[in-house]
Amino acid sequence: MSKAFETLAARDAASICHTYARYPLAVAHGRGSRLYDLDGNEYIDLLSGIAVTSLGHAHPEIVETMAEQAARLTHTCNLLYHAEGPALAEKLLATCYAGKVFFANSGAEANEGAIKLARRYMRTIKEREAYEIVTLQGSFHGRTLATLTATGQDKIKDGFAPLPEGFVTVPFNDPDALAAAVTDRTAAVMVEMVQGEIGVRPLSEEFVAALEELRRKHGFLLIVDEVQTGLCRTGKFWAHQHYGITPDIFTAAKPLANGLPMGAVLMCEEAARGFAPGSHGTTFGGGPLLCAVAAKVLDIMQRDHLAQRAAELGLYLGGLLEELRQDMPDKVAEIRGLGLMIGVELAVPGKPVWEELLKRGFIVNLVGERVLRLLPPLIIEQQDLELFALALGAILRKA
Repeated sequence: MSKAFETLAARDAASICHTYARYPLAVAHGRGSRLYDLDGNEYIDLLSGIAVTSLGHAHPEIVETMAEQAARLTHTCNLLYHAEGPALAEKLLATCYAGKVFFANSGAEANEGAIKLARRYMRTIKEREAYEIVTLQGSFHGRTLATLTATGQDKIKDGFAPLPEGFVTVPFNDPDALAAAVTDRTAAVMVEMVQGEIGVRPLSEEFVAALEELRRKHGFLLIVDEVQTGLCRTGKFWAHQHYGITPDIFTAAKPLANGLPMGAVLMCEEAARGFAPGSHGTTFGGGPLLCAVAAKVLDIMQRDHLAQRAAELGLYLGGLLEELRQDMPDKVAEIRGLGLMIGVELAVPGKPVWEELLKRGFIVNLVGERVLRLLPPLIIEQQDLELFALALGAILRKA
């Protein structure tokens, strides 16, 4: 470790609440798919801030838009109109079937808003005492009290009891368990099409078909959490489009403003009836600066065909990784994912592999003990993916 890193890490430890298991890396600046540490060492970023900087670091058009909008208008309260809000909303709604959008500050707040909307819709519009939210084991929906309760992982709930009532968790990809959990009290079923935090696990076609049948039978709302999977990440603009379904409500956040804090709740016109003036709100959500940047993000994603690019590069990288699995089945157990959201499940302990990758200049995420999660910028070059696959192969051969 360099002296510069040690000094910064000590300052961080002395002043910032210890809620993160930080990597032994301090970054100074970035450009495209590259990050640079305090000593000028270069890293290929295969994590993009956990699916946030999908357009890479310091994208010149984003930098320009940010500066121009900041010089014009940064914030107003949501009691006032500003043109940047509907301009973004119109572009966002044009990517899907939804009819309305509510802007928030983060993915957790977007998911919290979706939960509130589902409950309020059932009570005020349907006049039903349906309030339960059914979620899946292994899911991750956020860190607020409601969204961590919705999350299907006990480890993030430790120490926070009593948790809010009205949440039911069922086994992943288990249609029978889902059917047994749905009752007249069910307001919504909330799912991720690909579970990222547990190791990149896509929902099965069979489970989604069963979910849709239960939705028609019981009349609950379907909420899809697209915080990590949305906005071209999986090879479609929205991950639910792979499955041919139309959720009543779905959420977005991470890459929406390419690093600025922004989330969104998208909803069909019928579900939108659940909100009324005063029923929900936010101070910072949907401000002019954030909306202007997010609108530029959408423009670039569509102009540069980044959903198609993610699909093509995902297939290419997946092929390289599958070759490693076939070559070393005792080292690589499974490759899974959609687009540029890929999980490499190892058959050997993952920490030494992750550490060696970092030493060689590759930033990836280790999920649990054995899954390498890859969420590279959507603008990454094919050559960078090749370099990663070569490095991983070399490391595993020595493991």
